[in-house]
Amino acid sequence: MSRPMSRPATFLILVTDAYGGFGGISQYNRDLIDGLCSLDEVGRVDALPRIAKEPVGELPAKLHFDLSGIAGKPAYALAVLRHAFSGPRPDLVLCGHLNLLPLAALVAGLRRAKLALQIHGIDAWTPHPGALVRWLTGRIDVVLSVSAVTADRYLKWARPPRTGARVLPNTITLERYGVAPKAPDLVEKFGLAGRTVLLTMGRLAGRERYKGFDRVIEAMPLIAAHDPSAVYVVAGAGDDLERLRDKAKQFGVGDRVIFTGFVPEERKADYFRLADVYVMPSLGEGFGIVCLEAMACGVPTVASTRDGSFEAIRGGELGIAVDPFDPTAIKDAVAESLRRPRTVPSGLNYFAVPAFRARLRELFFGTDSIFCTRLHTKNSVPDQPGAAGGID
Repeated sequence: MSRPMSRPATFLILVTDAYGGFGGISQYNRDLIDGLCSLDEVGRVDALPRIAKEPVGELPAKLHFDLSGIAGKPAYALAVLRHAFSGPRPDLVLCGHLNLLPLAALVAGLRRAKLALQIHGIDAWTPHPGALVRWLTGRIDVVLSVSAVTADRYLKWARPPRTGARVLPNTITLERYGVAPKAPDLVEKFGLAGRTVLLTMGRLAGRERYKGFDRVIEAMPLIAAHDPSAVYVVAGAGDDLERLRDKAKQFGVGDRVIFTGFVPEERKADYFRLADVYVMPSLGEGFGIVCLEAMACGVPTVASTRDGSFEAIRGGELGIAVDPFDPTAIKDAVAESLRRPRTVPSGLNYFAVPAFRARLRELFFGTDSIFCTRLHTKNSVPDQPGAAGGID
């Protein structure tokens, strides 16, 4: 049985990026570290990013953000080894990516700390190419996943973590968004006046064609037949742009698909507010933070039945889920979304920062927490299959 900790905990976190980074995983890592530092039960957090762009901005008071490893792989390994042999002993080593697991496991073993792995999406859905990483999955005490689907797919190939898998979904700072009129300069720039705007935001990466851009383009002839004013705005940049542009022409909707290019972080909410419907019939989203951001701007949202975005809309409670391979279903979901009010769903509070931090506290310091069990028992928890589930 676990007992409350008698002292503030120390965390060591190895991440790809966080402060000074860009993208969904970077934001998740910042939210996670901010959340840990906000807890009275936490005394210190040491975090080592693999990459970062300086300046990194304001940091939490309890955080020691070690940038000595951002010069490359050898520098990062040396930075991690310094923590393995010196400095405050961590109670828990949190590995932010499977590729960092060998280093994280080494530190956890040398410092006799608990080992946790955070997984985000498709990188954890199939067996890791490294034999050492696959073997080390059996040394993990707990796996934290952004969604149940990601946890389930990970557990199909990985060795079971000692105390199972827990779901810790993405969070959103609702105050950064909100309902507002469409930005006139962007409406003019992209020629959206008087148009019904469908929007998907994400990287246009040729090696990651799972965002749903193709599926919406394929459905656009049906959508346009139903609503002749409809246009599809693809917000983001990447090396798959020309292929998508050619595909739009192939389907006869080249004049209805608008590519915005790179979206500045400070204007992201304005881009979401251009949409009358946010539509992302994706196939490989670990969670789908962009769905939360769109809904936080009051935009009705269409997600997928086949990946983590289904959990971002809470199984249909906050939006509409469709089969990505059914163009008619996409068209019908868009039509239904256009009939819905432009408002922030009250249920979105489930993902707000206070709820996220409450889950963190329960996860590490609750009555049956994964953290206290290791610190206050002599023996490790026996190996057992983990079951993914929410922490409410």
